[in-house]
Amino acid sequence: MFAIVKINDYVRIPPSKFGKPLDIAVFEELKAKYEGVLVSIEFQKEKPGLGIIIAIVRAESDPLGVIVPGDGASYHKVVFDALVFMPFEREVVEGEVVSVTRAGLYVNLGALDGFIHINQVAEEHVTFDTARGSLLLEESRRYVDKGDIVRARVYVVSTMPGKGLRIHMTMRQPGLGKIEWITKS
Repeated sequence: MFAIVKINDYVRIPPSKFGKPLDIAVFEELKAKYEGVLVSIEFQKEKPGLGIIIAIVRAESDPLGVIVPGDGASYHKVVFDALVFMPFEREVVEGEVVSVTRAGLYVNLGALDGFIHINQVAEEHVTFDTARGSLLLEESRRYVDKGDIVRARVYVVSTMPGKGLRIHMTMRQPGLGKIEWITKS
């Protein structure tokens, strides 16, 4: 899920940017500091969610900054809106298969890739076809190839040290799977 989240912070404007209009300098510094960063956001009251800031979309800053002795920069209070990708458990998502491996499928979800373990691809037995580089469903003789569009359900969202979010998904439920399988049933 994507959401616009309002964030309050202070932004440091280095002396090298004093010649620029404040709104441009603030926007540049916010983009450098926040875009691509993993954040914990209380989107649902009972459980905070993890998300990745995709873009800063709007920012308002206090034109009166504060200068800290020993630091030539100015600090400005800022309120900004950020576009955040926040996957949540049980969410149904669609994406393109970007990689097929012996372990399973990597699916592009827009902001990052999710993973579907080979045991979560279908109810039937699934094997890796080395000649084709695809996953083969042995009973129905159907394949999942790179470039296919699939629908899956998120069942685990966790963090990976140094890599951000890890999203595990399943296609072993009714209404999930390769899109052409779903539309033919």
